[in-house]
Amino acid sequence: MSTIAFLVAACVGVAVFLTVLAAAWVSRREGERRAARILAALAVPAAIPFALPLLLPPATQDPIAIGVLLTAGLLVGAFFLPIRGKKLLELGRPVRGVDERDTMFSRAHLVPGTPRFTEYYRANPAAKEPDDASRWEPGFLSPDAALFHREGFAATGAAFWTVEMLRPFIEGERGQGRESVGDAGENPENREPRPSPKTMTRFLKGWALKMGAHSVGVTDLKDYHLYTVAGRGEDYGKDVDLDHPFAVAITVEMDKEMVDRAPRSAASLATAYQYLRSGAMAVQMADTIRRLGYRARAHIDGRYRVICPLVARDAGLGELGRMGLLMTPRLGPRVRIAVVTTDLPLAVDGPSPDPTAIDFCLRCRKCAECCPSRSIPTGPPEKDEDGVLRWKIDSESCHALWARLGTDCAKCMAVCPYSHDDNALHSFIRWGIKNNFLFRRAAVRMDDLVYGRNPPPKEDLEWMETLPRGKLEAG
Repeated sequence: MSTIAFLVAACVGVAVFLTVLAAAWVSRREGERRAARILAALAVPAAIPFALPLLLPPATQDPIAIGVLLTAGLLVGAFFLPIRGKKLLELGRPVRGVDERDTMFSRAHLVPGTPRFTEYYRANPAAKEPDDASRWEPGFLSPDAALFHREGFAATGAAFWTVEMLRPFIEGERGQGRESVGDAGENPENREPRPSPKTMTRFLKGWALKMGAHSVGVTDLKDYHLYTVAGRGEDYGKDVDLDHPFAVAITVEMDKEMVDRAPRSAASLATAYQYLRSGAMAVQMADTIRRLGYRARAHIDGRYRVICPLVARDAGLGELGRMGLLMTPRLGPRVRIAVVTTDLPLAVDGPSPDPTAIDFCLRCRKCAECCPSRSIPTGPPEKDEDGVLRWKIDSESCHALWARLGTDCAKCMAVCPYSHDDNALHSFIRWGIKNNFLFRRAAVRMDDLVYGRNPPPKEDLEWMETLPRGKLEAG
């Protein structure tokens, strides 16, 4: 007659089998066919130890069942108890701002033969050779690019054009518009009673989330958040003078199905559209604040005065990972960011450091190994010229690849284990990564096993697959 230990082992085996099958089903729903096949194949092996007593003589079933359960219990304790391990590495905080003219987004718009072109490379001669190499390539969204997709490139260009249409509205006078609510004015006695900073922060966050934001956070605006000199638009070459004390960071989710096609044009279209969505949210929030009688500026694609990932990190929305992008807890780097700066008194969230994410990046290295241009460092973070510990991306080689492919690549984002869908399965894995150092190490290996160390880009979505596209020449 079966004993309690034998029955418990059998029940646990069934539970393990069904759990792994459920994970396979979730992967299938996500469109991860390889992961679904591998997990389905692992369901039986994972349950075999618990079925082992069935194959043994009755006299030995009980001791073996107890041994299997004890071993399973030890493994569960080792991998799931909150044991973060030894002291984890934390990256540094910058000590100064950056001249936006030195970024590749600014340098790519320099036109040969113009005074601005000559002046920049006279002051920065080392930048000319790599920049010229990019200029020899077809260019972003070019019909001659390796991954040209006529309709996809057209839709991406249209999204960025719509972002440009928002740019006249990123700044304005406070109290503008007939619908303005109250007038702060110069005389405090004329002001209507104002909600507390906590109340206003709750309102702005709630409105942003209702508009479709993934996450919202508030930070004090720090000097290193700011570009020192503007590098794009009509203010090129002017010192950045922004005295707003607060910054609101907004993230929006990039579509997982489209990012999975990186570096094809679907990923660029997802990027452009989320720049548009986040920009529209920031413009609306800034205008709302101005109508309440305070100053506010929206920082959107092409017209930033702040370095958005640094603001978002200090607002508690994530960490900066190996690839230099904001790593959010639930979506990893699969977000775009916009910022609103203001003098409206707000309740500050402050940073929420997560050294476990940095530790995972140290061990994973998948983004670096899968990067077609090898622009992401494979080693540990290093101190920069200011003594700040960080990973530094080779922006020149990254941008040269964009110019050759005609897309903004996003391969690093697509392969990052943190970029998986925000569902119960992956939330559980992220919980394990955050709380247990053995789980964190095992998760790197399991992600490689289930999804592949260098997963190829998925074929275009059905509504794009009949359209012409170029050959992938990223290797």
